[in-house]
Amino acid sequence: MNTERADAARNRIALIATAREMLTDVGIDKITMDALAERSGLGKGTVFRRFGTRSGIFMALLGEGERDFQERVQSGPPPLGPGAEPLDRLIAFGRARLRFLQENRDIARAAFDGRATVPFGPPTTMTQRHVRMLLHHMGIGGGDLDILAMQLTAALDVPPLLYTPPDDGARNEQAFEDRLARGWEDLVRRLIG
Repeated sequence: MNTERADAARNRIALIATAREMLTDVGIDKITMDALAERSGLGKGTVFRRFGTRSGIFMALLGEGERDFQERVQSGPPPLGPGAEPLDRLIAFGRARLRFLQENRDIARAAFDGRATVPFGPPTTMTQRHVRMLLHHMGIGGGDLDILAMQLTAALDVPPLLYTPPDDGARNEQAFEDRLARGWEDLVRRLIG
């Protein structure tokens, strides 16, 4: 196991906290490697070693949020966490995942910066495994649960969710999030119906 040195861990924590402050204070467009180094009081080399690129800053911010999200799924209160019926958990999971993506949309856009066409990795893998487990517990049979879980995961983790505005042009973010959540619940209920 590769353990992080104490000074590297302190620098990581400081840089993430500084990047979060900058999001609030100056906005996402003003967060650069140089600006982060200056504001944090750490050297440019430290920032570049930690993140590699500007998009790396935002990948790290997403990673921190993702760890918190996964903790809520694994041990938080029901229905998102354990203790609820599988259908209720699946609906709650989708709603929470969509909310997480909407709340972090600008960070995710900056993280994927056009280079990563399909973000795949631990968050997507965790989502797919969790969805498959819940489908299994619901007794969904007669099909390939791995493929079904992958297809449902695509409804929660695909880049188009990061860029799709509401159709009505009103750009009412809360209404759009509500529509996405209702669509997820409708999809899940039709699947088991």
